[in-house]
Amino acid sequence: MDWSIQDVARLASTTSRTLRHYGDLGLLPPSRVGSNGYRFYDEHSLVRLQRILMLRELGLGLPAIGDVLGQQQDENAALRHHLDWLKQEQQRLVRQIRSVKKTIDTLNREEQLMAENMFDGFDHTEYLEEVERRWGADAYRQSDAWWRSMSTAEKTAWRLRQRALGADWQAAAVRGLDIVGEEAQALAQRQFDWLHGIPGTPGVGAGPTREYFLGLAELYVADERFAANYGGQVGAEFVRDAMVVFAERNL
Repeated sequence: MDWSIQDVARLASTTSRTLRHYGDLGLLPPSRVGSNGYRFYDEHSLVRLQRILMLRELGLGLPAIGDVLGQQQDENAALRHHLDWLKQEQQRLVRQIRSVKKTIDTLNREEQLMAENMFDGFDHTEYLEEVERRWGADAYRQSDAWWRSMSTAEKTAWRLRQRALGADWQAAAVRGLDIVGEEAQALAQRQFDWLHGIPGTPGVGAGPTREYFLGLAELYVADERFAANYGGQVGAEFVRDAMVVFAERNL
């Protein structure tokens, strides 16, 4: 069974022009071309298109997507990896939706807002126990005071920077970059600089200490809540391994 280019465009909420462009780049060749020049796509093509669209959601450009598709021939394994990441994002979004709905319902009933119920899915304190156990209560107090002193706009900007870094890590892992390569190590440098900017980070004057940097790298893998920021276990392991190389070279 196959589908016309118009059918696929409709099903994927895209355009025939986009599909032709993907085909011209070698990302999505049609499974056959009719005598009238129309392009048709089979089930394998639809799976490939689904992967392309998910990689686009991760922020990859088309050349990088081509690299990923060329390196990851096992479509089933690749889709399982994407599914894990999507489930983690879904869980986070469900928590945020539930939190906002509670706030709306409370406001509609003109009841007293319960602050502890308003920030589920947004809470920067969810790792309090790990921070205090590993690096002390003072480290947490400093970072918490810094966070609470920020304006809403500043917090939003910081979150956007954090998410952009996480998305770039995920994209690098999906692309299968070499952890010792220039791109992966540039990301490790960004991770170091990002941590450097957070008060309470051990050694923050000159940047995170080697012990802290490596300890955090291991925590990304050991705790699924941290791993979710990097697309799951595979992504977290990629981040950790790149950070270890960075620490060996620079710290």
